[in-house]
Amino acid sequence: MLNYQTAGESHGKGIAALIDGFPSGVALDSNFIDGELIRRQKGYGRGGRQAIETDSAEILTGILHGSSMGSPILLWVKNRDYKLETMPELTRPRPGHGDLTGSIKYGTGIRPILERSSARETAGRVAAGALARLLLRELGIEVVGYVQSVGNVDLPPGAETLRKSPAELRAIRDATEVFSLCPEAESQATRAIDAAKDAGDTLGGVVEVRVYNVPFGLGTHAQWSTKLDGRIAQAVAAIQAFKGVEIGDGFKLATLPGSQAHDEILWDESQRGTRTQGFVRPTNHAGGLEAGMTNGQPIVVRAAMKPIPTLRKPLRSIDLDSKEQVLASFERSDVCAISAASVVVENVVGFEVAAAIVEKFGGDSLAEIKDRIRLFEETVAKRLENENWRK
Repeated sequence: MLNYQTAGESHGKGIAALIDGFPSGVALDSNFIDGELIRRQKGYGRGGRQAIETDSAEILTGILHGSSMGSPILLWVKNRDYKLETMPELTRPRPGHGDLTGSIKYGTGIRPILERSSARETAGRVAAGALARLLLRELGIEVVGYVQSVGNVDLPPGAETLRKSPAELRAIRDATEVFSLCPEAESQATRAIDAAKDAGDTLGGVVEVRVYNVPFGLGTHAQWSTKLDGRIAQAVAAIQAFKGVEIGDGFKLATLPGSQAHDEILWDESQRGTRTQGFVRPTNHAGGLEAGMTNGQPIVVRAAMKPIPTLRKPLRSIDLDSKEQVLASFERSDVCAISAASVVVENVVGFEVAAAIVEKFGGDSLAEIKDRIRLFEETVAKRLENENWRK
């Protein structure tokens, strides 16, 4: 199984990501990993911390002559703003953060909780996801994430835009300050962020991620814990400040009759030999996943991020020592981090897809995975040529 864990604190020495089960023979492109870390630091509405850090991942283990060895890989993102031992303790928990709950659960002050629960930890998840996407790239699988809304400002990509290639989508996104595919509405989003800043407030938003050229059959229907949509949803919901995840049209499907909610199955002879195996859909309401398995369509994941709980004009709270009514603590923070969050979601989803690839096709080496995907797709093609293939 391909999996990872992170370690480190917001103002500690750094953030580590330990990736296990990564196949051998994948060229470890550090420029791509660092590029994703740099994108995570950008976006309109970020705070002062991003002017301090210049994130870069050092590959400490699992690499030889520029390629993965098949052994565990340790990525290290050093913190320039290392001052954990000198940071003051806090007594005024922030509503919406883990301060109070963690302090009660672990019997500690607030500082140990906020240092680990901080979104700084996502540097490790982005590094791990970017590493996994190097494997996906070798298999022709592309992942693109972008912001779909900021606060109540919608930034919907048009149908024509979504027909563009992943490279074209990335070019549009990277030319905007908020990482959206709707540059014509960008000024509305930046004005909303500015207004929140002036009010001492914060904003959240919605992120969408699309995964292209995915093989049939990743994940399985056989057990709840192995359904790929469930695994993706869990991984995304575990990102700091995310409160909602939907696959495909998600919650909208609950409002539609079945005749409008499901994707009809058609046959296109010209698509034989492709990842769709000839089965095409005029719609993708299911977001590329049915019964926990990929169905040849692009995977579409949408996720909602709440506003950051650290407010310049704090909400009411209780002082843990005196039990008196006070205003919550404030530490340096972003006004809106939805752009950065889109990078996190993109890479977290990419990791889960890569893990599903390794699970289905074996993970000792890149060459083995390529051979097994080719064999699987050739076998499926031969079955479909046989009228009795289901017997």
